[in-house]
Amino acid sequence: MPGKTNKSFAKRFRVTKNGKVMHRTPHQSHFRAKRSGKVIKGLRGEKPMSKHDVKNITNQMPFN
Repeated sequence: MPGKTNKSFAKRFRVTKNGKVMHRTPHQSHFRAKRSGKVIKGLRGEKPMSKHDVKNITNQMPFN
C-alpha cells in the first residue's frame, strides 16, 4: 500500500506537467512597504524549486 501524501507539502508546492516543482516566493505577506515596486513585482507568481530540494519534496507527495 502506498504512503500518504504529506498535506503540508501538497499545499505549499505544485508539480507541473513536465515535472517541475513550483513554489510561492517568500516575503510577500507583510513588511512590503520598505521594498521597491520592482522588487514586489518580481516576487509575484510561482517560481521553480532548486534541483537539490526537488527530491525531498517529491518524496513527500507521491500522488502529485
